[in-house]
Amino acid sequence: MPQHELTADRGDAGRRLDLVLSRHLAGLEAASRTRIQRWIADGRVEVNGAAARRVSRHIAVGDRVTVALPSDVLGEPMAAESAPVAVCYEDEHLLVVDKAPGVVCHPTHAHAAGTLINALLWRARDWPAGQRPSLVGRLDKWTSGLVLIAKTARMHAQLQRTLASPDSVKEYVALVYGPMSPARGQISLRLSRDRVDRRRVAASTSAGAFSLTTYERMTAIGVPGATVTIVRCRIATGRTHQIRVHLAARGWPVVGDPVYGEPRWGDVVDPELSALLAAFPRQALHASRLVFDHPQTGHRVDVECALPEDMSGLLNGLGLAPPRPEGDSVCDAI
Repeated sequence: MPQHELTADRGDAGRRLDLVLSRHLAGLEAASRTRIQRWIADGRVEVNGAAARRVSRHIAVGDRVTVALPSDVLGEPMAAESAPVAVCYEDEHLLVVDKAPGVVCHPTHAHAAGTLINALLWRARDWPAGQRPSLVGRLDKWTSGLVLIAKTARMHAQLQRTLASPDSVKEYVALVYGPMSPARGQISLRLSRDRVDRRRVAASTSAGAFSLTTYERMTAIGVPGATVTIVRCRIATGRTHQIRVHLAARGWPVVGDPVYGEPRWGDVVDPELSALLAAFPRQALHASRLVFDHPQTGHRVDVECALPEDMSGLLNGLGLAPPRPEGDSVCDAI
């Protein structure tokens, strides 16, 4: 039975045992939080050599945590696949890539191959011993843009702490329906899984996890029958579907969003513009900029990638100019 051992660091101090394990086992698709809680209850987890059966146990810096992983967790080794990867930044510790829309980040039962990780494993085939790509955060299949990848487990943990800092910036560009007033502000609605459809996320003023999105209206155009707006968003928390749910809850659904969107293209009087909006095949959401302090060098990393062709083409068709890059390092669209 394979075992995973870890020593709690500062990012784990005072956190619940299940949350600590979720953080350190983020690279294992089968290690869901629910399953981790079951392992704890079944006595598979030890802290400092003694069984720990309470998921709510708080962990201190230096605690040694050991998990007896079920044999099916590791599964079949992920295959390295030769596929293009748009690299925006890379050094010996990490890299930042521009994920195309339609690409799944990590293999699942439904998408066992053709993912970003499969392509990264091919790129990493000549990396030094001990290095292996792991995603520090993920994007939905149909959201495009920047993804941060660590080359070692230690760097993965350091980057998670770094991105949790208020000094880090995770910025997105979205195209939404609605005039968006006020022009800038914050959305702090709590988020939780929808009780009826677990694939959806519900927003609430009282129930769910604290979530904060800061937004700023960039450009808007009033087409006959509707208004379409480019908005820049920054997330202080990284919840599932956060930006899409927050914007929709405020009455500004993302264009093309198949889950939280609205068919407002039907209100557009101009048949060509209406057809252009109706035909957009995904949520018009792009992770455009990533700024953080490098955990090893201390240098400020500021990476930005241009909008992909589908979003820039939609904006041009609507008569909206794509946002101008502001980052130090700009990666061209794929």
